Amino acid sequence: MNFKYFSKNGEVLPIVEAAIPLDNIAYAYGYGVYETIRVYKGVPYFLEHHIDRLLHSAQIIDLAHQFIKSGMINAVNSLLAFTDAETYNLKLLLIGGDKITDSTLYIIPLSPFFPDRGAYKDGVSLITVMHERLFPAAKTLNMLGSYLAYKKAKAAGCYDALLLNNRKEITEGTKTSFMCVKDMTLYSPQQNEILEGITKKAVSRVAAKNGFKLDERKITLADLRKYDGCFLTSTSSHIIPITKINDLKCAIPENLFKLMKLFKKFYANCNGILTKK
Repeated sequence: MNFKYFSKNGEVLPIVEAAIPLDNIAYAYGYGVYETIRVYKGVPYFLEHHIDRLLHSAQIIDLAHQFIKSGMINAVNSLLAFTDAETYNLKLLLIGGDKITDSTLYIIPLSPFFPDRGAYKDGVSLITVMHERLFPAAKTLNMLGSYLAYKKAKAAGCYDALLLNNRKEITEGTKTSFMCVKDMTLYSPQQNEILEGITKKAVSRVAAKNGFKLDERKITLADLRKYDGCFLTSTSSHIIPITKINDLKCAIPENLFKLMKLFKKFYANCNGILTKK
């Protein structure tokens, strides 16, 4: 996709002017937070939830800034008016500085990553990598460990890597959230150990409204045999079944296919709105 505009501090500008100075120490050192928002048929999906998480991430790393939620929403909507494409991603980058007034909010339209369609039917393979993000609940620019894990996964011919903490518990993927399913219950790693995914939150809401129960608990590699199956969620992929983790083969239960159909229907009809409750 050929995008012509981006947003800087709420001002829509030509994309050729999109630049971050080489002497921007905050950016070079990863002193920033970000979000990726899917725009589907011209609608930014779960916009308020993404911005709430962006602001929460900034608070976690003590990133003081000059922006408010309503202004961020207005900035997104202003950029949408300049973008002809119907389905794409928006990346929001909030970069800190020495002073509040040095903070910068960039909003950049990007071509989305779409998994192969066969992955939704046949599932994907993963490896595991020992890595803990510095601030698990914040989506920061400090993503070197995740990047290296993802690179290792791709070199092994896998879709993604699952990250393990120092207790060898599964936390999340490098770009994805991780969940398991058994009968009509979804199991998730404990919230204080992970980044709470927006799509994962939406999937959980849909599941709860359709008879599934939700449970947070520690999940180790040895525990995986206890579950009927497991899957990933993300902004770009929605729900992807997992069929292999390292050498462990995983089944795709019918209840997971049921949940995928329920979420697809919800996504197509919700007009980008995820209620607070």
